[in-house]
Amino acid sequence: MLAGVFGGWTLAEFLKSLAGAAAAFVLLSTVAFAQGRPDARTMSCADVQALLARQGAAVITTGPNTFDRYVSNTGACNHTEFAETDFIATRDAARCQVRSCRRPVRSRNF
Repeated sequence: MLAGVFGGWTLAEFLKSLAGAAAAFVLLSTVAFAQGRPDARTMSCADVQALLARQGAAVITTGPNTFDRYVSNTGACNHTEFAETDFIATRDAARCQVRSCRRPVRSRNF
């Protein structure tokens, strides 16, 4: 009766397979987490700009405790935002030109 539940496997075979799959999931999750986000301080300006052109947007580390989301164009922003020129420090440039999403400043004049 249990053979139908475990696809013809014995309970021990099923549990062994399940444990192997769980171990693989944990290993892959750990590797993905360890990769972290790109760090502008270790990249050239051209590499940062190529990353944004390729992915459209990326969260990039800019300092020991700072990061932000940078984009290739306004299409990567929320519908209420636009891409504005910004600058970040990279390995080879103190002011590498990138874009970040900003909300328009609304006038209080009615």
